[in-house]
Amino acid sequence: MLRLDDLQVFVQTAESGSFSAAARVLDITPALASSAMKRLEQELGLRLFVRSTRSLRLSEEGERYLPHAQAALAAIDGGRQALAQASADIAGPIRLSAPSDLGRNVLLPWLDTFQQAHPKVSLHLRISDQTADFFRQPLDIGVRYGALADSSLVALPLAPANRRTLCASPAYLKRHGAPASPEDLRQHNCLRYVMGEQTHERWTFHLPRGVETVTVKGDRVSDDADVVRRWAVAGHGLVYKSRIDVSPDLYAGRLVELFPPGYGEPTPLQLVSAHRTLLTPAVQRLHEFLRTRCADILYRRK
Repeated sequence: MLRLDDLQVFVQTAESGSFSAAARVLDITPALASSAMKRLEQELGLRLFVRSTRSLRLSEEGERYLPHAQAALAAIDGGRQALAQASADIAGPIRLSAPSDLGRNVLLPWLDTFQQAHPKVSLHLRISDQTADFFRQPLDIGVRYGALADSSLVALPLAPANRRTLCASPAYLKRHGAPASPEDLRQHNCLRYVMGEQTHERWTFHLPRGVETVTVKGDRVSDDADVVRRWAVAGHGLVYKSRIDVSPDLYAGRLVELFPPGYGEPTPLQLVSAHRTLLTPAVQRLHEFLRTRCADILYRRK
């Protein structure tokens, strides 16, 4: 097996013209340099240098092998630099907006973990279900669901396979039973929320027979998605939300999924910015961190 230090001796000897000169550069003895060359030649089964009492020069095989040895050392050095850069501490502010439910119940503990790993990063978090205006508000990035209406924004995927899921608490299901189809939702109390000026009361499902949309009704509606989720956990009705939002409740048994995961409306989650210049190393590291966490929570086994 080739040794890295033997390759270093070979390359340095070729560049310096002698074992003694190479040994000085590498801070080893000439005897060690000579032994390294003998070991490498024995491993390769060829002579890399033509030696005489007064000179040392590369053999024909050594000439051919040198660029490969140099490339190998350069690749290893590049790998070290990449690892060092990846593990280097990041710093600076991150001004982030997030929806209420996702922000409070999912992102907050994740951001705590991220900041513990990168204590030089300062977080400025804006929690709201109102769509953030990146051109008027002091924001670097925002977490958003769904397709972007503004094509000028930069989007980095966090959970492209995320979908909505229909769920309810065990207490509600014990009292009222579970719907067997979207049409059955008309007989249930459906908890709705307002986005902007629009009430989210048309629930769309992707069934094997095709897409089906049902207009639902209920006795509770809020402009705060976290309030709607809390109502569902308390047993007041059915809720149709992003699976990432309710995953902690599903895994803890506070909510139960009622339809297969593939039936839910696609709701991709992404990190959005007004311009690529705002994607600082700290923001890019946060994107990688959040993308991994989203995958963990979506595909985790109960």
